[in-house]
Amino acid sequence: MNLEYMELAFKEAEKAFKCGEVPVGAVIVKNGKIIAKTHNKKEKTHCAVNHAEILAIKLASRKLRNWRLEDCDIYITLEPCPMCASAIKQARIKNVYSAISNKDENNNFLIKKIFETDKVNSAVNFINELSVKKSETLLQKFFVSRRKK
Repeated sequence: MNLEYMELAFKEAEKAFKCGEVPVGAVIVKNGKIIAKTHNKKEKTHCAVNHAEILAIKLASRKLRNWRLEDCDIYITLEPCPMCASAIKQARIKNVYSAISNKDENNNFLIKKIFETDKVNSAVNFINELSVKKSETLLQKFFVSRRKK
């Protein structure tokens, strides 16, 4: 784990914030090299699946010319939703480093279940709560600004 990558994910989250997107950023790393970095783009693209994690997986897969992102790690500024957790597992990403957990207990439960070993895929190592205050502050700032509009 390298928290410098988490800082890059936060830079991506800031870009999302400035574009009116929920401020979530993601960075995928393999062997100490950044393979992909991006942020939420649901509003910009008018597409519900364009979460930071999904977009990062697409970029990394394109760069590596392989959908299997084995030995890759992903750094994200917010615990993934079930859709993104499933994509992470399907992509064979080894480690997930998250700045903060989602406040929804159902989300937390589902993520843990998705990341467990199943008959097809091995478990995803999930490390959470790495930068709680920073992520919490950014998310609160975003939602306060949205309520004012």
